[in-house]
Amino acid sequence: MSSPQQKQTSDLRSDGDLRYANLDEKKRKRMILNRESARRSRAKKQHRLDELLGEINQLQNDNNTIMKKIDAATQMFVGAESQNSVLRAQLTELTDRLHSLNSVLHIAQEVSGLTMEIPEISDTLLEPWKLPCSFQPITTSFNMNMF
Repeated sequence: MSSPQQKQTSDLRSDGDLRYANLDEKKRKRMILNRESARRSRAKKQHRLDELLGEINQLQNDNNTIMKKIDAATQMFVGAESQNSVLRAQLTELTDRLHSLNSVLHIAQEVSGLTMEIPEISDTLLEPWKLPCSFQPITTSFNMNMF
């Protein structure tokens, strides 16, 4: 038979085994919970990364669209600037012609002795941007919905 001391030692072992079993069970459950939490965290990070990549693609598409609009507007500006240069050259040429015609009229008036009404060329005609103007709508082929 066993002695009382052996029985006490055996009871301690069985209590210790249960304690260790409970401790191992808690550890195992904690590991499972930690793994599940890590899996959820990785899934959440992956989802956020996918969202950011989608946002990057959208912003790049928006940027490309804006760049195309800028290029179109730049081309329209260059075209308008070119037309303005042509119009300025024509204005200069027509102004020179008008001065020449007025000179011819003055000479004809002196030679013939007749009095002619020769209008003076006003400065506002030579600088059309200073002309008083009524507000009239400007029609263009420019598509305002482009922007």
